[in-house]
Amino acid sequence: MKTAMFVAALMAAAPALAQGTPAPAPATPAPAPAAPAADAKYNLDTPLQDIVADEKGKAVIEKHFPGMIALPEYEMFKAISLTQLQPYSNGKITDEMLAATAKDLAEIK
Repeated sequence: MKTAMFVAALMAAAPALAQGTPAPAPATPAPAPAAPAADAKYNLDTPLQDIVADEKGKAVIEKHFPGMIALPEYEMFKAISLTQLQPYSNGKITDEMLAATAKDLAEIK
């Protein structure tokens, strides 16, 4: 069910993502994610397509966002980062999800 709601949110955001419109300002300031490790290969600002090109990175994305890269809409948002995608997710990509993803991405060297 969580994946279906996430898919619906992404589908609703797809036209805006395709047009390259700026992200709306969040209602409340989100806490800043932990700074990426200096030797980390990927972080939350890395385009999704770059993360997914690496098998370890792909596993992290699949772990935290199951089914995301299988979406037909993935082609429309693969060039942006998770940080950029979050405002379009209607709350489906939470700060907690991003923090957990950042932690796992930082372990990829």
